[in-house]
Amino acid sequence: MRARLSDIARQAEVSEATVSRVLNDRPGVSTETRQAVLTALDVLGYERPERLRKRSAGLVGLIVPELENPIFPAFAQTIESALSQSGFTPVLCTQTPGGVTEDEYVEMLLDRQVSGIVFVSGLHADTSADHERYQRLLSRPLPIVLINGYSANLNAPFISCDDRLAGEMAVSHLVALGHTRIGFVSGPDRFVNVQRKLDGYRAAMRRELGVGDRELEELIALTLFGVEGGEVAANQLLSRGVTGMVCGSDLMALGAIRAARRRDLSVPRDVSVVGFDDSPLIAFTDPPLTTLRQPVAAMGNAAIRQLVDEINGQGAPRSEYVYAPELVVRGSTAIHKAGRGAESMNVTAA
Repeated sequence: MRARLSDIARQAEVSEATVSRVLNDRPGVSTETRQAVLTALDVLGYERPERLRKRSAGLVGLIVPELENPIFPAFAQTIESALSQSGFTPVLCTQTPGGVTEDEYVEMLLDRQVSGIVFVSGLHADTSADHERYQRLLSRPLPIVLINGYSANLNAPFISCDDRLAGEMAVSHLVALGHTRIGFVSGPDRFVNVQRKLDGYRAAMRRELGVGDRELEELIALTLFGVEGGEVAANQLLSRGVTGMVCGSDLMALGAIRAARRRDLSVPRDVSVVGFDDSPLIAFTDPPLTTLRQPVAAMGNAAIRQLVDEINGQGAPRSEYVYAPELVVRGSTAIHKAGRGAESMNVTAA
């Protein structure tokens, strides 16, 4: 037991005395520390003492693409909290370029006998990826929930933000401000969320401005996700005379703002920019970013409700739950200098 205590203490980054208090269910240990020790116990593969088993139904994996985009830590925080409240121990798996892949994380989690897995913007969102990997999990059977990325071929619960509506709302906002030359900036169109935002963007541009297909294609720039990708795509569109840009993420919107400033253009006086996500701290950028807010808390909690139902054998509905985004108007959008009728617009600023 001495060696085990040492291993657990090292994994949890606490003292052996603290591990002993937790294992013997003694008072004087904070909830956070107790959870850290129990997580270490599960991760190392040690069996919990009988007195502690009722406090946790087991491990649940949470796989996210990366943590550089602040929307993913926001999802992770909500989901981990909901799992802990439901009696499960969350295990966060974060991917990095050249690091552990999603499939490798899944194998590690299966070795730990997890009760289920939550995937956030994983390979299920990539239409070019083989989705058979998820079918194999469902066939085990292992409960899974997939967030932001839908595949009609998978009989599983999906939780999504309404990306099509987001594309439409962003265009409508810029049109109301008098913009007619509105571009679209996003990542590769093999991803479901990009395809849906594009559908909404195109539909709104046709409906509200009568823009034809040929002109639409000139107003769309797809590159890599992230600030750098946003800057590259925005440069292409600024060369084509856009005065407003709809961006696939807040980070890409920040790249678009940087591209405008490097051309000595002012945001929002010369160019208006709309992001997507409403990531933490986005309200404090310069200028504060107008964006479409993902309802992260509602989506994360819904995902865990579905997963827990699956784990408990209650059978969550195999369908897609779609949550509406919210337009948050801040300082990166303004009335176009040659705008028409924007003065009568009724919006609420955040």
